Amino acid sequence: MSPASSGAACPSCGQAADPAAGSYCPHCGRYLAATRWVAEPPPAAAPPLPVPVPTRYTGPPRYRERPQWGFPIGPWRWADPPPPPVPSERTARSLAGVTVPLLWSVAAVALLAAGAETWRYVLLLDSRDGALSADAVAASDALVLAAGVGALLLGLAAGGVTVAWTVQASVAAAQRSGSRPSRSARLIVLGWLVPGVNLVVPGSVLAEIEHGALDRPVDRRPRPSRLLLVWWGLWAAGVLLSAFALAWSRRTGVQAVADGVVLHAVVDLLAALTAGATAVLVSRLTALLGPVRVVRREVVLAAAADRQMTAGPDVTPSPPTPAAPA
Repeated sequence: MSPASSGAACPSCGQAADPAAGSYCPHCGRYLAATRWVAEPPPAAAPPLPVPVPTRYTGPPRYRERPQWGFPIGPWRWADPPPPPVPSERTARSLAGVTVPLLWSVAAVALLAAGAETWRYVLLLDSRDGALSADAVAASDALVLAAGVGALLLGLAAGGVTVAWTVQASVAAAQRSGSRPSRSARLIVLGWLVPGVNLVVPGSVLAEIEHGALDRPVDRRPRPSRLLLVWWGLWAAGVLLSAFALAWSRRTGVQAVADGVVLHAVVDLLAALTAGATAVLVSRLTALLGPVRVVRREVVLAAAADRQMTAGPDVTPSPPTPAAPA
């Protein structure tokens, strides 16, 4: 620590301090002595680091028990390569094995729902002449409800699997023709679900699948088959009629209810036809994408071998027949 010089200015107020005033400024009272603190540890506070003493090698470590760690016994082996991706054609075939039975189930339940709606309409006609049986009305309502809910649930399940099959079949058809799919999986799914768009996109996607499965030229425009055109018409009619039936259900009145029953019966019948046509179309396109190769088992019925006939000891071979003189 060193005192401030004579007449030095105060670092706080800037005025000259009288040396006779001592170590404090007479104006602001600040300590005028310039100080600098340096902290150093005492010599005995930090012990010196120990110097390692080299020791003699006494061999590998010893364990009381057998260690459970380490490399496995055997030669060095490279890691197994990742399994190859599953071909899209095989995935489409697997999905078709689930889709087709579901679609036939939807067709059967939709036919049952159409019959239930028809029965309800017959009961409505009979109610004009007299009272109906409570048991018949209850049975009709239960059948309509059960068939309608069953057809809806099965239709949702079959629709989801059908969309998945369409995605895989589109990739398989593109790979078969050596091209790229015209639509991504997202666009195909949206094409099935978005109202209005689902009238066009599903048919065009199935037409492209059929075009690639038949090994037609890539640069040629797809021409749908008759089966595909029939399915396309049934699908579009079903979508439009379902939307019309949904709008019709908001109307009130006895005649509107009766007409709604007829409309629902027609919708159910059309849904059954569409589901059946879809099942047939999926089966046909799956068979075209990759026909199942039937392994034929060949069975040997008889074996013929050239054997040299040798004469026995008691048999004299016949002499050759001389040629006839000319």
